[in-house]
Amino acid sequence: MKKDFYIFRHGQSSYNLAGRTQGRTNDSVLTELGREQAREVGEKLKPRGIEVIITSPLERAKETAKLANLALNVPVLTDERFIEVNVGEIEGMHYTEIQEKYGEKYQQWRSLDCRYEDMCFEGGETKKQVRQRVFGGLEYYAKNSAYDVLAISSHGIMLSQVLIAMKVGVVDVKNGAILHISYEDDVWKVVEWL
Repeated sequence: MKKDFYIFRHGQSSYNLAGRTQGRTNDSVLTELGREQAREVGEKLKPRGIEVIITSPLERAKETAKLANLALNVPVLTDERFIEVNVGEIEGMHYTEIQEKYGEKYQQWRSLDCRYEDMCFEGGETKKQVRQRVFGGLEYYAKNSAYDVLAISSHGIMLSQVLIAMKVGVVDVKNGAILHISYEDDVWKVVEWL
């Protein structure tokens, strides 16, 4: 049985606009542009036959799901497995401050190089842990869900780790971007970007 997943990044948030890392903070909320991007996600997904939206528990993802759902009118579930990466000690810091304080370590952490997949900032999680958590959630829905076409409202780093796991080299995912992946016969495949 084939399952289709449309994973989208939340709309622009206040921390995105300010150039600060978000991680698991719940202080970052959608901007007006972010709310517009969220509504656009819903319109793009409308012809795709979405049966459910599963959202990260963070407010920026939940609000994106809610606004996208204005066009879809489907059940919305929350799942911790799709929460953003725990960035530990760098959460809330401005990117220039992170560069000054952590420089090379931050570049390695952001890198596609698998040598750094076990690296994390103090109090945070590694990219490898993120991929295991996220694919645990995806496989649960692929194998146990009655839904065949699912949307997931999530985050940039989480999405980039899905792509890295699927051997697609993308680090930065734009706000409101939608990745369509499929699961069939125990095989995950990138279908398209919307």
